[in-house]
Amino acid sequence: MLRALPKFSPALGAFRSGSRSSVTSNRIAVRTFIPQVNRSPASPMRRKTTWLEALQAREEGRPVSKSSFIADPTKEPQIEEKTMDDSYTEITLPFKEDPWLLDAYVNSTGRLRIGQIFQDLDALAGVIAYKHCSPADPTIVTASVDRISMLKRINMQADVELSGNVTWTGRSSMEITIKARTIQNDEVFLVANFTFVARHPVTGKSFPINKLTLRDDNERQIFERAEMYNAAKKKAAKTGGLLTSPPNVEEAEIIHAMWIRQQAYEDPESGLERPDSVVPMKDTQMKSTMLMQPQYRNRHSYMIFGGYLLRQTFELAYCCAAAFTHGSPRFVSLDQTTFRSPVPVGSVLYLTATVAYTQQRPSTLTGSPAGTFVQVRVDSTVRDIQHGTAHDSGSFTYTYFVSGKAVSVLPVSYGEAMQYVEGRRSSIDSLNWNNPVVAME
Repeated sequence: MLRALPKFSPALGAFRSGSRSSVTSNRIAVRTFIPQVNRSPASPMRRKTTWLEALQAREEGRPVSKSSFIADPTKEPQIEEKTMDDSYTEITLPFKEDPWLLDAYVNSTGRLRIGQIFQDLDALAGVIAYKHCSPADPTIVTASVDRISMLKRINMQADVELSGNVTWTGRSSMEITIKARTIQNDEVFLVANFTFVARHPVTGKSFPINKLTLRDDNERQIFERAEMYNAAKKKAAKTGGLLTSPPNVEEAEIIHAMWIRQQAYEDPESGLERPDSVVPMKDTQMKSTMLMQPQYRNRHSYMIFGGYLLRQTFELAYCCAAAFTHGSPRFVSLDQTTFRSPVPVGSVLYLTATVAYTQQRPSTLTGSPAGTFVQVRVDSTVRDIQHGTAHDSGSFTYTYFVSGKAVSVLPVSYGEAMQYVEGRRSSIDSLNWNNPVVAME
């Protein structure tokens, strides 16, 4: 993750700390773009050591870097009270004045390259997390991406500001909310929620963090909403999955109806042929294999930066949705994603994208176009280079909207039916969290 600095103005733009009212713009137009993970030592994304130094430290069995808590790992840190403004941080992407910076953030259709933004969101969340924990210096990692919602499409000729702060804290975990807005018309077009956890740099145990002081009713409402969500998330982890909560009556009827339809497609005497717009789930799969290089490591040296994993899974999911629909998908949301195990530098990452759920939307009275919501699940598995034991590193669920297309995914096996049910539940949760229709206008 990132260590917070008061200010920086590298290739990405101006980075500012403090509340919006207490800081002034310090943007610098540059002509050379440096990727987020390769930023110079002036960046808060900086790593403490080079990879060769870290590699030598590991071979010699010594810590890669010193920490203020290594001297006395048994000492409990002093807990402070901090406000939401204390962790508030913003970064400006001056697209309007710097066409070469903009060039690094557009996709082949001239729209915003979402995966590139994901890297910046995770990096900025790390800065915010370390600011809240200071002066303590624990190891902070991304525990989950709770939600990223696209609220509307944006004009790529406008400057963009990413800003956020800590909105909830537990004993050793914190929720961070980041918003992306266009500066010229002050419109928020994306909202992201991350959960970070703090660990002791020596013992690896949970590390108590600073408490959050709530100053008014608005902050209290934000905190309580996040607290309710975290409680629901913990409950769902214990009872909400299909291993403990089998399909209910409605879900069982849906599965049965799809099974009957599949049987009819396979029966030559039924006279019913499967239309091209109905695609078996197994035929939607798309896979990717990548070697994890040290250039994409996080500030702890040996593990891969979470934002890089988000970009890779997003772009594979996008390709999967495009191939499935033969259309141009628009990103709607990333649903709750938990990083189950870290991805080490030098390991091999296997990604499998599958269309898990589809939901058609007819045209509306307001003129919203007809189309299909396509939910793609990306499962990630990591192995060492010798291809030993595989570890599940997490599942990522992306929802896209494809205008003018009416397509459906059809699960055939029971396992695929369970993926479909999980996708449907996730879709319902997304609708409760934020109505995605506005993003399609």
